[in-house]
Amino acid sequence: MSFIIKQLTTNDLALMHGLLDCFGEAFDEVDTYGANRPNADYLQDLLCSDTFIALVALKDDAVVGGLAAYELKKFEQQRSELYIYDLAVAASCRRQSVATSLIRSLQPIARERGAWVIFVQADYIDEPAVNLYEKLGTREEVLHFDIPIRVKK
Repeated sequence: MSFIIKQLTTNDLALMHGLLDCFGEAFDEVDTYGANRPNADYLQDLLCSDTFIALVALKDDAVVGGLAAYELKKFEQQRSELYIYDLAVAASCRRQSVATSLIRSLQPIARERGAWVIFVQADYIDEPAVNLYEKLGTREEVLHFDIPIRVKK
């Protein structure tokens, strides 16, 4: 399969919507990624932010995969980390190095930004993701907690 990787800019709103569609379908969360989609101004602000990175894999100008990452500037040293928040590939294009190519395309961006590491989370039951990330990096066993922003009374 032939595809290209592109970093999205403020001029790529249509591709950003394609990325959101891809995530919704791949994660079986179409409503999460489509029902309350941000407006154009919000997406353009995000795409020009110095802390957000969106990469897409394009096949015949259609989004077949992508990732969304955030740069987290550190306080203890003058460096940052990149966090892959979402990464997905269309079912018809899996097992064709799309996800690996997306991560490999993120690495030079991370270096340019002075990042010292890229990190990502995976669910234990998501065997394909775990296998991919183990192939590319070092596995760490950590706990993840979601803390609500509203305190229960």
